[in-house]
Amino acid sequence: MTAEKVLLLIIDGVSDRPCPDLGNLTPLQAAHTPVLDRIAAEGVCGIMDTIAPGIRPGSDTSHLSLLGYPPREFYTARGPLEAVGTGIRMEPGMIGFRCNYATLDAAGKVSDRRAGRISDTTDLTRAIVDGVDLSEFGIGIQFRSGAGHRAALAFRGDGLGSDVSSNDPKHDGVSPPPFRALSNNPADQKTALALNSFVRQAEQILAGHPLNRDRQSRGLAPATTILIRGGGEMGAFPQFKERYGLSGSVIAAATLINGIGSSVGLRVVPVEGATGSSNTNLSGKVEAVLSELKAQDFVLFNIKGTDEAGHDGDALRKRDFIEKIDSAITPFLSIDGLLIVVCADHSTPCSIRDHSADPVPLVIRGDGVRTDPVRSFDEITCAQGGLNRVTGSALMPIICDMINRAEKYGA
Repeated sequence: MTAEKVLLLIIDGVSDRPCPDLGNLTPLQAAHTPVLDRIAAEGVCGIMDTIAPGIRPGSDTSHLSLLGYPPREFYTARGPLEAVGTGIRMEPGMIGFRCNYATLDAAGKVSDRRAGRISDTTDLTRAIVDGVDLSEFGIGIQFRSGAGHRAALAFRGDGLGSDVSSNDPKHDGVSPPPFRALSNNPADQKTALALNSFVRQAEQILAGHPLNRDRQSRGLAPATTILIRGGGEMGAFPQFKERYGLSGSVIAAATLINGIGSSVGLRVVPVEGATGSSNTNLSGKVEAVLSELKAQDFVLFNIKGTDEAGHDGDALRKRDFIEKIDSAITPFLSIDGLLIVVCADHSTPCSIRDHSADPVPLVIRGDGVRTDPVRSFDEITCAQGGLNRVTGSALMPIICDMINRAEKYGA
């Protein structure tokens, strides 16, 4: 027998390096994970470079690669994908950006790039949409909140370019630089001027907003500016069903992942309480996956909280959330005819608080899969498995072969 349906579970940024707080184990090694270990024991394991050895993947380029869309061919920038993920319909000629609500101190320097991890920016976003006017540039705007402190921005108008700098200094204690064109193209210069105007107007609106006054009264960081980066035009993506003959859904809190899924034709399934953090509605997401697997051939399930803990350098929280994930995914084990694929999109070591090029663990479990001696799911043990070391671009061909959907190469 062979499996007929596929669950691709991407535990975002779960792989790590030795952590002193965990006795120089990784969070995966330190966590109690009987379910993931059972999947490893009943499947075939390996390690994977989601882009290529030595390349630090972004979440955008890694997910494209894992879905079989080589980034060098299909990737334009993260901004348009974030925009699609928030529900903005990106059309040819529109420029999309990813955004963060952030906090400036009295000197105009960034004191918190995530505005105290503000959780609901709907009212702030609505005020900016109603109050910002870029008609002097002939530009219409679409601006929408994403999960937590995140948002997306899109410009529509004639003569717009995307080759512009960011105002995100990437570090606290630094003032946001003005946008500038990175070329002599008038279209890029127009976009840079419009972005500077957008931020100036938005800051004026945010300064007096009741939500920010309330946050300050409670000792919370207010959202007083918007950091913008990742600008680009929307790319063209062959649809997933045409590419693989599989219907599919995506279940994720991150607008970026939903944007990628939507762009390739996967059905986006929202889940109430899905936050992209360790407080996410994990059980609700699992229930949504179970429901989608009844109707779809393929489900991409992204869990983001491990990545957040890595970026925060919190090895203990990362370990503990891994254990919650392990318990939550138990129902998947009993689904007949399901190919379970578990991996990360990249490593996010607590020691560097950023993505790294370290390969990620990979396991595939299902009917007809040749098993190997690996009995635990972690970065070191999986390296001894039968899949050996593969690249992200090989994952969908491997999956299609295991569910008997691959085309023969040659006669």
